[in-house]
Amino acid sequence: MLKPEATLLAVVLLGAGPACAGEVGVVEDPCAALSPVKEERRQQDYFGICRYRDDNAKLEARQGSRVVFFGDSITELWRAADPELFSKEALNRGISGQTTAQMLGRFRHDVVELRPRVVHIMAGTNDLAGNTGPTTLAWIQANIRTMVDISRAHGIAVVLAAVPPAARFNWRPEIRPASQIQAMNAWLRDYAASEKLVFADYGGVLADAAGGMRAELSADGVHPNAEAYKRMRPIAEKAVREALSPGSP
Repeated sequence: MLKPEATLLAVVLLGAGPACAGEVGVVEDPCAALSPVKEERRQQDYFGICRYRDDNAKLEARQGSRVVFFGDSITELWRAADPELFSKEALNRGISGQTTAQMLGRFRHDVVELRPRVVHIMAGTNDLAGNTGPTTLAWIQANIRTMVDISRAHGIAVVLAAVPPAARFNWRPEIRPASQIQAMNAWLRDYAASEKLVFADYGGVLADAAGGMRAELSADGVHPNAEAYKRMRPIAEKAVREALSPGSP
């Protein structure tokens, strides 16, 4: 019998997602066939493959020193807050609301096929919030390990980012995630050290004494504001430089 984490990964890699009335099977252009209704589109394109399809197609087929910032809304919103960080060499591939299972489902499309030198992976917030259902820390970690394995198989250096601090989720007010975030970050730090990956820890510039986001750095306690991203940028740039350095694994 497969272990729970193996079962979850099998479902992700086979492309299974929630069924909906708008499904039309194999077509020439699945993205064009998506429903105009927002929630139905999310169900039909469960992994978000269509989100950046056209942008990806416009990119030059070269590696250079390209970096992909891969994540959820905290990554996605970074582009608007600090557009100068992102360019032809630094691409933003964040999608709001996504869990690590969904991110794994689009990892080939939004990371591997872009041929970056480095991928900056920031993930876990929405898993802890239960956005795609109940989970365990082991399942989240399995998805992250798989993204790292895929990156290494394609010669892509990895920056693992800490899960940003939060004392509560405004869309899941019953959850108090601070202790789970701390546990995930302890695992991420240890895993990065054991695998010789670069670890980007944003907690020192974002967290308050209770493990939440500092009030002046977020309107909702989860998503960084412009000042928070300003504090995060030097940490991200240093981590990417380290990953790009000749001695980097």
